[in-house]
Amino acid sequence: MTDDTLENDRLRQSRSELTLNESGDAKAIPFRERISCTIDEACVATGLGRTKLYELIGSGQLITTTIGRRRLVIVRSLLALLDATILV
Repeated sequence: MTDDTLENDRLRQSRSELTLNESGDAKAIPFRERISCTIDEACVATGLGRTKLYELIGSGQLITTTIGRRRLVIVRSLLALLDATILV
């Protein structure tokens, strides 16, 4: 990976972790408390590739929602999938 790619990944990740509180200040939201995440964020969080995530979505093991053209993974579904995998 090039330095530009790594920097872009860091920027994308930091933007996805930030939200505004009532006073307008940015604060981080822990991943477990988020409602949804992008496919790329789910890949980073799980260490799985996009193809495997789409397989899990297709088989109904992972719940997503689509808003416009953007597909979002429901974080609770992702955490439940990982918890079920750990218990097996």
